[in-house]
Amino acid sequence: MSDSLALPLALTLGEPAGIGPDLTIQLWHRRVELRLPAFYLIADPEFIKRRARVLGLDVALDVVKPAQASDAFARALPISPLDSPVTAAPGKPDASSAPAAVASIRRAVADVLAGQAAAIVTNPVAKNVLYRSGFAEPGHTEFLAKLAKESTGKNATPVMMLWSPELAVVPVTIHLPFRDVVSKLTSDLVVETARIVARDLTARFGISRPRIVVAGLNPHAGEQGALGEEDGKIVAPAVKQLQAEGIDVIGPLPADTLFHERARATYDVALCMYHDQALIPIKTLAFDHAVNVTLGLPFVRTSPDHGTAFDIAGQGIADPSSLLAALALAARLSATAPALVPAK
Repeated sequence: MSDSLALPLALTLGEPAGIGPDLTIQLWHRRVELRLPAFYLIADPEFIKRRARVLGLDVALDVVKPAQASDAFARALPISPLDSPVTAAPGKPDASSAPAAVASIRRAVADVLAGQAAAIVTNPVAKNVLYRSGFAEPGHTEFLAKLAKESTGKNATPVMMLWSPELAVVPVTIHLPFRDVVSKLTSDLVVETARIVARDLTARFGISRPRIVVAGLNPHAGEQGALGEEDGKIVAPAVKQLQAEGIDVIGPLPADTLFHERARATYDVALCMYHDQALIPIKTLAFDHAVNVTLGLPFVRTSPDHGTAFDIAGQGIADPSSLLAALALAARLSATAPALVPAK
């Protein structure tokens, strides 16, 4: 296949009624100023034309194959067309929304595994819209893992990392009600997650020996059992096993002292036990430019760390910083990642 450095990024449509199309059009319009990496958008061209008119932007479109996208990018927004029309208006998802979002993701995975795209960047989807259409996966990440297995025949365990220059965090349990966290948190899950993080920080981020810090589940990491036994019975054994495997990991440590500036300088990523323990600090420090990176997949995938923002879609006021950061990070990671063998 071609050198991944020469390949474009595959950018998915996301929820068409949300701000993903707005941000894509706005960023391409500023491509020279922002020195964007070349990408192509998997979307209905007529829908993108309409959205550009709503935004009042003069954007040339070019319907291309992925191999043509890098050459076209300077003069036109490259579009890899979807087969069915998209009719959703800004802020108003309709029956075309979910099929278009899903088809765009499917195409992106097929392209990257075929060696036609360097990496995937996904615009945000609306889970409730997907669920109403019969979508069976818990979310974006799980669907990507399913598609990877369908194409490669190999299981993939996706791990969500939120990355920014200030902080990188990984929630071990993700979209769970808090009451279910303890029953789902196991030593095996902590170990498996940390292994994937260590491997991909080396393979993708080029960190030869990643430093991982593990947050305790309970206040003060359990205070030696006085504030809960889970840290001693679940988290600490996992840390010991990882250390025995040669991974640079410490913990469990009290989460309330892990995220100040001096502490952050001592590690490359923080493993957190539940969703908000990870996302509150990174959204406090890097709300506008944090990037969602999926580790554990056979390709690079990044995404802006925000939702569809239906209330401001079509108004041209959404901040493109996170999508810009997602594109830049995908280009960086795909340049350093080992080449994939195209799917047969």
